[in-house]
Amino acid sequence: MKSIGLLSDTHSFLHPKLFEFFQDCGEIWHAGDIGKLDTAEKLNQFKPLTAVFGNIDGREIRNLYPQTLVFTCEKVKVLMMHIGGYPGHYDHQAVNLIREEKPKLFICGHSHILRVMYDKKYGMLVINPGAAGNYGDHRSLTMVRFIIEGEQIRDLEVLDIPR
Repeated sequence: MKSIGLLSDTHSFLHPKLFEFFQDCGEIWHAGDIGKLDTAEKLNQFKPLTAVFGNIDGREIRNLYPQTLVFTCEKVKVLMMHIGGYPGHYDHQAVNLIREEKPKLFICGHSHILRVMYDKKYGMLVINPGAAGNYGDHRSLTMVRFIIEGEQIRDLEVLDIPR
């Protein structure tokens, strides 16, 4: 069983409530637009960090984190990238990877819009945790935590902090 804290689009900002919300998580996944390297370092000092870079991330971040990740957590194949879209509206690169990799969990960021949707066509859960940072026109900061146990993704919770 793995407890995951998921966020995206921090843009170099870490809200103090993040650390409380992710306290019982075993690891943190970041779906890009980390911002500054010290943001990633602070997260990684708190919990092990798995991340991809986003479109605003500079050379330091891009040298440490890939553009896309495909990995298995428990028995769930995960595809994570920053710009991905959502069911019926996937980015062309995302849909090609989805078809090729056949993940059970697709994670992306970029839109600053929290979305949790099941895609029947590809048989996968799609999660965009929204934006956890202060940059952008979103009305609240959002992040997600959930559990992966075997083939199950369960107990998904959202932290929504009004701006």
